[in-house]
Amino acid sequence: MHRKITVKALTLIFFLFSIVSFAGDNDKTKEEKAHGTEKTKEQREKEVEEYIPHHLLDSHDFSLFSYTSDNGEHVYFGFPLPVILWDNGLNVFMSSKFHHGETIAKSGENYYKLDHGKIYKTDAVGTITYDADHHATNSKPLDFSITKNVFTVMMVGVLMFFMFSRMAKAYKNNESMPKGMGRLLEPIVIYIRDDIARPNIGEKHYKRYMSYLLTVFFFIWIINLLGLTPLGINVTNNIAITFCLAIITYIITTATAKKDYWKHIFWMPGVPTPMKFILMPIELLGTFIKPFSLMIRLYANITAGHIVLMSILGMIFIAQNWLGGSLSFLLAMVLGILELLVAALQAYIFTMLSALYFGSAVEEHDHH
Repeated sequence: MHRKITVKALTLIFFLFSIVSFAGDNDKTKEEKAHGTEKTKEQREKEVEEYIPHHLLDSHDFSLFSYTSDNGEHVYFGFPLPVILWDNGLNVFMSSKFHHGETIAKSGENYYKLDHGKIYKTDAVGTITYDADHHATNSKPLDFSITKNVFTVMMVGVLMFFMFSRMAKAYKNNESMPKGMGRLLEPIVIYIRDDIARPNIGEKHYKRYMSYLLTVFFFIWIINLLGLTPLGINVTNNIAITFCLAIITYIITTATAKKDYWKHIFWMPGVPTPMKFILMPIELLGTFIKPFSLMIRLYANITAGHIVLMSILGMIFIAQNWLGGSLSFLLAMVLGILELLVAALQAYIFTMLSALYFGSAVEEHDHH
């Protein structure tokens, strides 16, 4: 009963907040009309169009939200992250020096400026030169900064270590029933073991791959869920992250593969000799295509989901009326619920395909 009351209270607060937000936008529009500064529909569309790719980019600080003060100054709420550069020596400073890309950062005798999320070396004035394709030509230092994505990956790693160490400690103490987080994790761990690892890898070899399969499943799932929060976290829509995950799967598959796996790639049994020379490069290419498909599938699905969701939310600001805003809000809410399913589904698919690749690498063929 108490839980039902809490849910109703939170729902009521949420909708009241939505009404206040809409009313605030309406007052702002009236104020813009009174001062003759109201933005046209085309201007609002352009702002939304520019904001969506900006939202998907990684950044050197963690901005929770911002607003424009009465004097026109942008006020940001969040925290800076460390910038670590190698430029004829180590340069370390906090990203607050950039003031969200609006100012130039000085470290020692060097000056740096942010341009489209990348750090370039510049002068005291902040000069950035561009080529014909509008690409910055300034020199770039080696960037080892703790960006928002790197910070999130580190925090998720710490969270997973904390969750599983507590769960392992509970089992070590011979507790018959898991407590707290263990009650949520145990059914998922058992499902990955019994329905993914055992059927696809085999009873004999599945245990050696379980640690990786569990790690990659929970890592992708938690990261994807964080990407649905208003924190602006977009780790798995960074192709460098999905590439690293895919290359780890490829390395494990290659390093643990038995000789039968390589024999079926380079000299397929039961195939005429001339066909073996034709199929050999195709089979070898297939070993690279498999992890490539893992990388693209995860990256493309998460990126597409973020773009569609942000586009629908942008329609609220473009419509500037109750009907269009309400329909966009409802559609965004439905899509957000669907994205919760996609977050788990992408983690499942990556784990399942990795298990299939591991299974093919250790499969023992009957030669009789």
